[in-house]
Amino acid sequence: MTLAAGRTASEASSFAEVTDLPLDPSALLSQVGSDTDGARILFVGVVRNHADGRSVDGVTYEAYRDMAERVLHEIVSETARELGRGCVAAQHRTGSLRVGEASVAIAVSSPHRAEAYRASRRVIEEIKIRLPMWKYESYVDGSREWVRGERPEAPSSADEVGP
Repeated sequence: MTLAAGRTASEASSFAEVTDLPLDPSALLSQVGSDTDGARILFVGVVRNHADGRSVDGVTYEAYRDMAERVLHEIVSETARELGRGCVAAQHRTGSLRVGEASVAIAVSSPHRAEAYRASRRVIEEIKIRLPMWKYESYVDGSREWVRGERPEAPSSADEVGP
C-alpha cells in the first residue's frame, strides 16, 4: 500500500480496506503525505470498555467484505476529491476484537491542518452512516446483542476546526 509515492501537489489519492487482520495505524499514517503537505493526522477508533452504562468485554464486526470495501472506498474517494490535494486512507476491522483493539483507522494528509481534520471527521461520520458493517457487543455479564445503528448528530460549532 503506497499512496503518496509519485503524487504531485495537485493530486489527491485514497486507499480503503476492510480486513480481518489487526490494524497497524502507524503503517497507515506512513502511507499518506508528500513534501507539499504540512499536516498528517491519524484517527484510531478502539473498542471501549463500556456502552450505554454496561461493561463491554469485546465486539464482533461483521460485513460482506466486497460491499463494505466498495462503500469505504467511495467514502475515502469522495473525501479525497473534496480535499483536492492530499491523501485519505481508511481501514476497518472485521471479526472479534477485545477492549483496546483498533476497529478503524483513518489517516489524512493535506497542505493545512484544518483541511486534514475536516476530512478525517467526514470519513468517520460517513462510515457511521453508510458503511454496511454490523456490530455485536459482548458484555462482561456474559450477554451479547447486536448494536442498533444510529445517525450521528451534526457537529456543533465547538467541534469545528478553525484555520
